[in-house]
Amino acid sequence: MEIRKNSGPLKWILIGISTLFLIVMLILPLTYVLVTAFGEGIKVFVASVTDYYALKAIGLTLEVTLIAVVVNTIFGIAASWCITRFQFHGKKILSTLIDLPLTISPVIAGLIYILTFGRQSILYEYLRSAGIKMIFAVPGIVVATVFVTFPFISREIIPVLSTLGTDEEEAAALMGANGFTIFRKITFPHIKWALLYGIVLCTARAMGEFGAVSVLSGHLQGKTNTMPLYIELLYQGYDFTGAFAVSAILVCMAVVILVLRSVLEHKGKEA
Repeated sequence: MEIRKNSGPLKWILIGISTLFLIVMLILPLTYVLVTAFGEGIKVFVASVTDYYALKAIGLTLEVTLIAVVVNTIFGIAASWCITRFQFHGKKILSTLIDLPLTISPVIAGLIYILTFGRQSILYEYLRSAGIKMIFAVPGIVVATVFVTFPFISREIIPVLSTLGTDEEEAAALMGANGFTIFRKITFPHIKWALLYGIVLCTARAMGEFGAVSVLSGHLQGKTNTMPLYIELLYQGYDFTGAFAVSAILVCMAVVILVLRSVLEHKGKEA
């Protein structure tokens, strides 16, 4: 308590360093994005974000994000339940593999999927005969996004389930409750805030993914360009106003997600 109440120079030095770092690394870049986006007036901004290709990029980003979040929610719950509720050989390996996307560069992940589903792959002929196109197509973007985001939900739920233990669930099972009832009535109320928090983190990561998607997308205008890819395309074409206008939309989405994260974190602590 004495350390917390300390008003000496060290406290203010640390506050100053933290504030300066946030201003330089966060506030100034975000301010520059917004100023540039609206620099030529609101009409130019609206025209930039309602352009056909901009709307396609926004729509694709939301579509891919939604699919990735749904897939990772199912996977996250299943993986968390499996790791915390069952004993089996390879459990530590499975737990380690879940963290793999956090340690691999997204660009490398994109290259791995090109090798897995590209023309040189043994799977290519089977996919083509089934009418499935992975490389330079939306399915490839979805797979890449799912890969880079799948640790987020499971890693929020696993600590909660580990702390919770199995006493309540075992008691319910002894009283005749089936697995779904146990999950719905006992397990889910304990993990719901962690699950929602993980979904928010997964959503934020999915919307901003660039590296793996860039490798797999082919940068096809109006077809495989997500918002980050479209922003890069505009910037390289010297359309700075358009690039920063679309960036401003992405920033607004990020702010909404940040607010949701803070709310859910607060709710989780209260629970």
